[in-house]
Amino acid sequence: MVIRKHELEAKLKDDLELVQSGVLRDENPLDSSEEFNELLEACRRGDLRRTQELISAGVNLNGKDKFDYTPLIIASLCGHYELVELLLESGALAERDTFQGERCIYNALNDKIRNLLLKYDYSKSTDPLQPWAAHITSLFARTAPRTSDIALTDGAEIFELHKFILSARSPYFERKLREAPDIFSWKLPLSKPVESFRIVLRYLYLGGVPREVVDPRSNHTEEEVLTGIDKISKQLEIPKLWEAILLGYDRRLVRQRHQDEVNRAQQQVTDFFHQKVIGQKLIVDTHNVSEVKWSHGNAAFADCLLRADEGPDGNVPQEDGHALGRQDGMAKGGKSYLYPMHKAMLIRSPYFETMFSSVFMEAQDSEHLHIIKVDCSPAVLEIILRFLYTEDVECPLELALDLLYASDMLLLDKLKSKAAVLISSLGSGNSNVLIDRTHGAEGGEEAGVEVEPINVYDVIHAAWDLRVQRLEAFAARYLAYRLEDYIDEKEFAELIEESAARVKNRQETDTIELLDDIRYYLDDRFRLRFEDAGLDEMLDENSEVAAAVAEILSSQRQAANGMSDVSKMPDPEKSITAAPPETPGQEAVEGAVRTLDGALVEDEFTSDAINYQVLLQKIEMMLETLKLDA
Repeated sequence: MVIRKHELEAKLKDDLELVQSGVLRDENPLDSSEEFNELLEACRRGDLRRTQELISAGVNLNGKDKFDYTPLIIASLCGHYELVELLLESGALAERDTFQGERCIYNALNDKIRNLLLKYDYSKSTDPLQPWAAHITSLFARTAPRTSDIALTDGAEIFELHKFILSARSPYFERKLREAPDIFSWKLPLSKPVESFRIVLRYLYLGGVPREVVDPRSNHTEEEVLTGIDKISKQLEIPKLWEAILLGYDRRLVRQRHQDEVNRAQQQVTDFFHQKVIGQKLIVDTHNVSEVKWSHGNAAFADCLLRADEGPDGNVPQEDGHALGRQDGMAKGGKSYLYPMHKAMLIRSPYFETMFSSVFMEAQDSEHLHIIKVDCSPAVLEIILRFLYTEDVECPLELALDLLYASDMLLLDKLKSKAAVLISSLGSGNSNVLIDRTHGAEGGEEAGVEVEPINVYDVIHAAWDLRVQRLEAFAARYLAYRLEDYIDEKEFAELIEESAARVKNRQETDTIELLDDIRYYLDDRFRLRFEDAGLDEMLDENSEVAAAVAEILSSQRQAANGMSDVSKMPDPEKSITAAPPETPGQEAVEGAVRTLDGALVEDEFTSDAINYQVLLQKIEMMLETLKLDA
């Protein structure tokens, strides 16, 4: 049910009073940044691609402009259903009983969007830290695989806990465990109710404060339990717990305070990660790894070591003794990086969860910590570990493909998706900032040419190997928007041939998937140019240049070159008075533009139409050479 206008205004008044009094935090703060305004404009236009790029860049989805419009309100008002769905899935708030939430529903252009908004509540919105916080909470009661390393006992009740979480979350535990890292059990004082300890410890593991603090079967009163919580929280130096109890049960207020606590916990675990995991890593000669012995009662509270090897030239040694990018065996001088780890965080990966739940050697007890080798570079492993411990992902482009393969190996689908987004979001169409390294000069790079660290051929092979549809589409679009740079290359023809071979028992009527995608985006590339110029009528219903238009273009090309044979290259001495062209396919020479086949035409729109036909003809010629039907 949609509330009336006067009820909406009353809701705004109530929300403003709560924010101004400091009881609630404004979930839709004013944002006048250029990036946020660009997001609003993308939501007005219904630009899904640009919206996704801005979301990936971290623009605040729940900000508002000076007119109190949020991206979700704009998208709802303009009727962009898919965009509204994307915003909701990405974390845009659509909570009932709030001004902005009701306003979205009130302003929705149609019932389809209104019903979508009504289905969503905050609990269904994507909180970026929710999976991480849920994993931390699950550790409080999880028994398999066994990851706890300290037991707190209160009479008959035993709490199986983790030193690194206690140390990161409580200054009191940090001091005690720093003094005695080899302690494995701890007796709790019997002077305080066990319910008080349970609530406090669960809070350290990001569990919520229960409405009923006393179990009906308990021998203690509510006052005794609350008094115990007060004393324990002061001793452990976690004052926010008592504040959470005093808040009551206002849904928005409880949710905001829980968000604050999750963010605080993430920062605490991040600090621990940098100090104890990255800060205490060992770098040893690879042939000396077997000599490394770590005891279980170590200062980092680690229960295993992860190993990543690096060759003397920075390459990653393979299992067969070869390094990536090398044909010779691993030379002497290779280094191994050893990271003190906690199984409790590693089991976020199904790969490690299975390892530690099985009969494998790594799951068995031993005198010293097991050393587990991971087949990736130390730099990539650190990115993975940071994600497992903190949910953060910071990956330079040159490591994105390696991260994609490593996350696939460890069955980390979310991290794999983030790596794919990183690669594909760096550009789309002719706005892509990448310049492929396959086109550098022989023996080195050309002066002034930026060379990107990822080869588009590597991207498409990774997409095929790992079945990442997003990268397949990205690579096809990338190639289509630069087809003139690739169409004559031997590697490109081999790629098309490989795509054709991916169809088992191929028939003459079968298409070539990659080539179909390239043709689609090629049509998209030139149709967009013509539409922008108001010349979309140049293409017929099959996205081909209309026959009448093609005939006119052909005559213009002949007239521009003063030749009857349009397939013959013009004489440079007579036709060109300017410098040689700097970009493939186009160059203004005395008011004319050069096409891909070397002809000169009067303007760039005519050139685009001819170039489109030239590229299609080259595709057909390549298929004939490869003896493929598509």
